[in-house]
Amino acid sequence: MVLMPRAPAPGPGPTRGQGPRAQGGEPRAQGLGQCELYSPGALFSWPELQAMAADGVLTQLYQRGYLPPGAPASPQLRARAAALAVAPAIRQRVVAGRMTAAWIYGCAAEPDRLALLVDANRRISSLRSVRGCTFHEVRLGPFDVVSMGGLMVTSPLRTALDVALHVEAERAAPVLSAFLARPELGVRLRLLRLAIEASPRVPHRRAALAKLSALAPPLNELPPEGPPVEPSPKERSPDNPSS
Repeated sequence: MVLMPRAPAPGPGPTRGQGPRAQGGEPRAQGLGQCELYSPGALFSWPELQAMAADGVLTQLYQRGYLPPGAPASPQLRARAAALAVAPAIRQRVVAGRMTAAWIYGCAAEPDRLALLVDANRRISSLRSVRGCTFHEVRLGPFDVVSMGGLMVTSPLRTALDVALHVEAERAAPVLSAFLARPELGVRLRLLRLAIEASPRVPHRRAALAKLSALAPPLNELPPEGPPVEPSPKERSPDNPSS
């Protein structure tokens, strides 16, 4: 399991009594942790949250999830906001993946619809009626999923793999570049290439490898090697003075 660092605690958000804009309030998303993610509940209604966002008191993170202005949007907070958009009845049956997971990791733009993966061993027919989401039946390995912010999310490597395989090149390229540019996510170009090559029966495998090849600089564009470095006197072998 990949443990992501906890987001720094944001500044104080709106509370009851701050004025007519903050009547009632839910300081945290219920059951999703201690970070200041505001959502509709017993204290704040959704219209009140929308009004406070319009007044600059809050900033919308995703759909019904709001943050205080200036609060950093960490992967945990994005996962919490996405979890609010998934019905509790199915939340433990689905995994946020593809471009949704890429957004959660901060490597893609906010998705219009949540991409949710369902393990092939589970039934997907009962989920078709859920709105605002697209479902994909896939096979998930034991190291393909991490738990984050009350939601299951594909690991960074599995997310990058799915983006390379299932997202068109124009949209996939900047996302894959973002994954490779973040060492903390642990995605390496060689590792990603090996993961694709290890899945010979996966559709679009050749196209995915072509996307990765486009990310690697051609050999003629690599920085030239510097002049050879002369060994120091201490490094010269006594048996071979000319070495």
